[in-house]
Amino acid sequence: MTTPPPTGRSEPKVLSVTALTRIIKHTLESSVGSVWVEGEISNVRRPASGHFYFTIKDENAQISAVLFRGNQRNLAFQMKDGLQVRALGDVSVYERSGSYQVIVRHVEESGVGALQARFEALKKRLNTEGLFAPERKQALPLLPQHVGVVTSPTGAAIRDILTVISRRFPNIHLILAPAMVQGPGAAEQVAAGIELLNRQGGLDVLIVGRGGGSLEDLWCFNEEIVARAIAASRIPVISAVGHEIDFTISDFVADLRAPTPSAAAELVVGRKDAFTERLDVLREALATRLRESVLRARHRLTTAGQSYVFREPRNLVRQHMQRLDSVELRMGHAMSGQLVQGRQRLTNAGTALQHVAGMRKERTRAQLDRLSSQLRMLSPLAVLERGYSMTTDAQGHVIQNVEEVKKGDRLTTRLGKGAVVSVADEIQEEVGNGN
Repeated sequence: MTTPPPTGRSEPKVLSVTALTRIIKHTLESSVGSVWVEGEISNVRRPASGHFYFTIKDENAQISAVLFRGNQRNLAFQMKDGLQVRALGDVSVYERSGSYQVIVRHVEESGVGALQARFEALKKRLNTEGLFAPERKQALPLLPQHVGVVTSPTGAAIRDILTVISRRFPNIHLILAPAMVQGPGAAEQVAAGIELLNRQGGLDVLIVGRGGGSLEDLWCFNEEIVARAIAASRIPVISAVGHEIDFTISDFVADLRAPTPSAAAELVVGRKDAFTERLDVLREALATRLRESVLRARHRLTTAGQSYVFREPRNLVRQHMQRLDSVELRMGHAMSGQLVQGRQRLTNAGTALQHVAGMRKERTRAQLDRLSSQLRMLSPLAVLERGYSMTTDAQGHVIQNVEEVKKGDRLTTRLGKGAVVSVADEIQEEVGNGN
């Protein structure tokens, strides 16, 4: 038999396991919230769902963790047992097992050694692809007027850049593409800012960077996505990350590296400053040369004024007159001799021409006589003189056949001497021999 509780005492508050677990879960999540935790990972599992389940531990304790597939976009290494990592996530309770765990949103290798190894591996791969080659780098414009900047809008880098530019060349047009420069998602925002300014266009140069920090702080500028965005930029890029001793992958890919953001601004406006100084130097050099030219011209004028030409101009004119007379006399003698020679050659040529013409005339006359004789031999008149005759009709056409004559036609018969005019009275087709 069960003894009832004492009269007058309240009933104890009894919670179910689920209710208690949820209280613990709420208390833990609200009091601890989002944390960074560092340690060695072990028991790494990845089922068909694609989520990573693992344990983060140190020498004294361990905690379960899960990295869901949707948070693996920025995972830059292979999850495996034994790696030292730093994980950012929310502390929570897995109600089914009643165990607390970390819901990881971002995980990265910890320790400078691991980061340096990743740095060297990416640097080697991109260098092999030719992204660091000097021949692919673009030259900065001589006088940039429109400058794009990709950095944090609240960081020291943008303040330094603005200070330098406003102090030296406030007329430069500056456009900021704000981006996180540290932590999860920073690399994606920097790359997006570079792409955005390229799409916008109208810019002469880009400054991409941030102020100093640890290797971990600067790490987004060692990410491949940023390196490829810089390499693909159609606008020349100045990489300005950290301090002078800091080198990032972005520095090797960029068209020009500046040790600090302030130095990047100096490089941009310094080109205008150098251009102005160069103009001043050229202006002074031009003025010096003009002065020297004037002095040389003045010296030549003074020397010429002291020369014989200007001191005795009348004597100089007389000398030239005498020289002209001498030349004229020589020309007269030369022309007279040439004239006599020319006349003699003309006389000789005339005589020779007459002789040649006479001989040619005789040859032509003899040839003409031969042709006349041949023509007479071939002439029909010569045939008539040998006893033959030639008959023509009223139109003067030679009659060669009786078929060309009709009875009553008027005919003219030409003899060796004279001609006979007759009228055809009878036409015989053919005359027989002896009949």
